Formats: sequence, structure tokens, C-alpha cells
Amino acid sequence: MAKINYTKDALLDSLETITDFIRWGASVFKQSGLFYGHGNATAIDEAAYLVLHVLNLEPDTHSVYFSSKLTDNEKHRVIDVLFRRAKEKIPAAYLTNESWFAGLSFYVDERVLVPRSPIAELIQNHYEPWVDADKVEQILDLCTGSGCIAIANAYYFPNADIDAVDVSEDALDVALQNIEKHGLVNQVNIIQSDLFSNLKGKQYDIIVSNPPYVDAEDMANLPKEYLSEPKIGLAAGDDGLELVIPMLEQASEYLYPGGILIVEVGNSEHALQQRYPDLPFYWFEFEHGGEGIFLLTKEQLVDYFNK
Repeated sequence: MAKINYTKDALLDSLETITDFIRWGASVFKQSGLFYGHGNATAIDEAAYLVLHVLNLEPDTHSVYFSSKLTDNEKHRVIDVLFRRAKEKIPAAYLTNESWFAGLSFYVDERVLVPRSPIAELIQNHYEPWVDADKVEQILDLCTGSGCIAIANAYYFPNADIDAVDVSEDALDVALQNIEKHGLVNQVNIIQSDLFSNLKGKQYDIIVSNPPYVDAEDMANLPKEYLSEPKIGLAAGDDGLELVIPMLEQASEYLYPGGILIVEVGNSEHALQQRYPDLPFYWFEFEHGGEGIFLLTKEQLVDYFNK
């Protein structure tokens, strides 16, 4: 990998427009061998996102404005952020303290994972045809992290009460900040719990979870960007199923009749199917990409685990 050896003074003299800084930023990102897995797919997309954020412009700002020249103060701030992304390999969302999920903006920092789950697509489709959206009254987001899944559910199921559950106090602090940001304190409830341990007596129409599911081998080979995220939100034992197994074993008790469990297991899908070859997982296919997310009904869980 080539060393980044640009000087700020030289850049201040040679770069003028938004386009200049996006192009230069993308070149530096490619030179630095960055990894893109937190919302942007390419160096150009990542550079554009960061430049526009520093300039207080929306991510979808029309390119007609990209010929605009930056002030000296703006140049300094843009260069500093682009250099940090390139040199420290911090996810862009931690540099901006903002991430997007299901079309909604969320505050994020190093206490929570950067939202990126394909579950957003399921929420936006009201989990059809698996539930009747008008009859959904109780939703559980297990391992809520930033609260993005719980909050997105609140938008798409405005008549439902939603519990946002996590074992991490740090994560719940961020989730509460996002709940307040979206004005949902009367609909989304924060609960600290190790999976279902503090939910005795509760039942839900939908339990949805994006838990830690990275196995030991994958953890040992994660790019630096992912290592910036909290390990508690990623690592899940040798096979990636440390939390998913007890979740499967206990979930039926917390589902109403006809209720559904939706869980993301990512690359641990194969290990899960090997462990439970006779469990009738339904594996989703996504229009916008993504895999490793299954659905089971309460009745399927009861039939399998209560034999």
C-alpha cells in the first residue's frame, strides 16, 4: 500500500470545488485500501458522503452544485475528515455520527454497530405476507443496538408498542438518544435484558433481531473498519450461534399464537442449518441485496422444541 504523503497546504491551493474534493478523496481512499461495508459501496460514494456532510449538504444534493467552490475554512474541515477516514480507517458513520436505516437518520458512535441490516426492507414492506399490519400490537427488537430496527418499526407500525432490548447499557444510551430524536418515547420502550431474561410474562406479534453472529474465524479476519465497532455487537462464539441458539429455544414462549420470529445470522447461516437440519427455516431473498435472515412461526418453534 502506498503511503499518503499529501500536504494540506498543497491541497488547499490545488483543490477548489466539491467535485475536486470528492475526486481527491476517492483517490486517497483507494490508495489506502479502505473497506466499505457500512452503507457506501465505493470510494466515490464514501468520499461524496463525507464531503457533503462536512458542508452541511444532504446526501442526495444534486450534482449541479458540485462545481461550487469551498471557502478556506470548509477546505480545512473537509481535508481533515477525509484524512482521518484514510489514515485511521474509522467507519464514515463514526466520523459524522450519523447513519441511515429504512430511510431514517440515526445518531451513532463507537458504542453501537453502524446500522446496515437488510431487515430494513422487511420493515418497509410491513413484513407482508407474514402478518396483518393492522393487527400488530406488540413488537420486540432483541439486541437493539442503536435502536434503528425498533424505531423503524414504530414508523411503519404506528399503533404498535415496541420494546427495544439490549444487554449493553452503552447501546441503550444511544438507542434512547435516537428514540428521543424521533419523538417516540411514548411508543418505544427501552429494556436492559440478556435476551429474554427480563421479559417474563411478555408476548409479541413480532420478534425481530439482528444479534451478534460473527464466528471466531471471521472475527480473526475482520477489516479494521469492523474492528472499530463494539465487539459485543459482533462476536458470537466459535460458530456464530452463541445467542441465536438460546433465542430459538426460548422465543415461542414470548410469541402470541401466529406470531413470527425474524433473525439475521449472516455468514453463520450454514452453521445454523447444520445444527438444525429439520427446523423449517424460511430464508428471505432481498430486492436490494442481503442474505442470512430467516423467519419461523411460533407454531413451528413449538413443534420443534417441545416435542
